[in-house]
Amino acid sequence: MADSSHGHGHTPAAWTGVIIAFIGFCVAGAFMVMDNPLGFWGGMVIVVLSGVVGMIMRAMGLGAPKAQPLKMTTGATQPARTVTTREPVPAES
Repeated sequence: MADSSHGHGHTPAAWTGVIIAFIGFCVAGAFMVMDNPLGFWGGMVIVVLSGVVGMIMRAMGLGAPKAQPLKMTTGATQPARTVTTREPVPAES
């Protein structure tokens, strides 16, 4: 399962965004326990800013490259395979 990620999320932009979001959730959680709504919403602002930072870093080229569309070939390079049909076999009782 670990080999099937194909580099998903292994970029500086992704790591930075996740770390900042983690810090924001920790701040919000701490202030929620301390019963301080202003600090809680401050932590949520940090979480939102993590997405903005991640997108800015991706725009700077530190994210995963966009996937290129596959190019189709115009002509067939191999002859088409013929499909043979099989006749049904009666069931023995």
